[in-house]
Amino acid sequence: MTLLAAFLGIVQKWDCMFPQRRSFKRAVRQSLGGLVCLGRRTITRIIWTNGGQNRSWGAEYSLHSRCRWNPQRLFTPIVQQAMPFCRGRYIGVAADDTRLHKTGRCIRQAFYQRDPLSPPFHVNLVLGLRFLQASLLVPLYRRSTVGTRALPIRFQEVSRIKRPGRNGTPEQWKQYRAAAKKYNLSQKFVAMVPDLRQVLDTAGASPKIMVLAVDGSFCNRTVFATRVHKTEIVARARKDAVLCFAAAAGSRRFYGTEKFTPEQVRQDEGIPWKEAKIFYGGKRRRVRYKVVPKIYWQGGARRRPLRLLVVAPTPYRKRKSSRLYYRQPAFLLTTDLSAQPHTLLQIYFDRWQIEVNHREEKDTLGVGQAQLWNEVSVPKQPVLSVASYSALLLASLLAFGAERGEAYAALPKWRKKAKRPSCLDLIALLRKEMTQNPQLTSVFGLNATTEAFTAAAAA
Repeated sequence: MTLLAAFLGIVQKWDCMFPQRRSFKRAVRQSLGGLVCLGRRTITRIIWTNGGQNRSWGAEYSLHSRCRWNPQRLFTPIVQQAMPFCRGRYIGVAADDTRLHKTGRCIRQAFYQRDPLSPPFHVNLVLGLRFLQASLLVPLYRRSTVGTRALPIRFQEVSRIKRPGRNGTPEQWKQYRAAAKKYNLSQKFVAMVPDLRQVLDTAGASPKIMVLAVDGSFCNRTVFATRVHKTEIVARARKDAVLCFAAAAGSRRFYGTEKFTPEQVRQDEGIPWKEAKIFYGGKRRRVRYKVVPKIYWQGGARRRPLRLLVVAPTPYRKRKSSRLYYRQPAFLLTTDLSAQPHTLLQIYFDRWQIEVNHREEKDTLGVGQAQLWNEVSVPKQPVLSVASYSALLLASLLAFGAERGEAYAALPKWRKKAKRPSCLDLIALLRKEMTQNPQLTSVFGLNATTEAFTAAAAA
């Protein structure tokens, strides 16, 4: 099986998600063109890459503005075909928000927000879109010597409620504050969790437990208040969060009077350190941790029992002869009270792969570079690009497995230790197979040639 054949086998399931056959073919053309395009991923450059520079371009834009299709359904076949790689009782899903830079002032969903790349001593603002992403954590280390691969399974736009102007009335400000509480990032995450659980159940994973690994921005009262069957949360907490145990039996109080923080637990020598082996950075490493079961976070989770995991600072050296450095300790709060600690720690360590998704989506695939301003098109086109990226990652697993084999191009001397294919490796191989197997793409009206790729890049 080739990478292109595996990719087309996945996206073939998109046929029933579009109202017309021609719309489905147009979506597949844009999907492939967006992956193999050289330079900025604008709609016009994708059209030229597909060999359609002499055809009308209006229908390509209407796919996102006028055609009625649910973009989140594109991830359903990806979840279904990825389930055989997720063995075990627990399925890890990483969730985080990301920003796509925009410059158009006519984009209704764009707003000024904090730039995460700004230095800590000077906060910068950037105009852009905000998306909430969820990625399925596929534990490849159980079968080979490579780490976890994250497959995006949700990518939905989360816009901010527009503030009233200077002359806003008190009633407008009251409505704004109420809407801001109802439609914030945490509320969107809570609304997404049942949909993720339903997709997993449909894919045959109903007996398994979904563990959502999130960062500190989702460690709040809104998130911990949600309860979905067979769904648990592990979130990074502040070191100064005020925790407590339950009150003694026979007391009229529910919370104990003695309070403590995660940092105090880390410094408490009466609580012993334990060790677990975690696959991280290409090999299994020993991690020290502490566990405090059945605690309560009165300000965040209310009366819902939690478990605290404290991960010790990990020593490392930049070079063999350099001094010893230490990474920051981690404090995790989880709603799961029965799972083995090393299982939850492994899922949270694997959460870093969603950051790899963000980098490849924006830097390598140019998600968000399409110049669209229509209110319907703006949140839909990036989802098609991310779904194509996720299908490409899954196609590589189905066609060649987890490791980097002979099918990929030879690496330069300074990259001989690469064990799994990068996103650029997959794109280069896909571009090669599209030019060598034109019969596979001709049914979608796509004429892929090397000359078209280079001509579109110079446009």
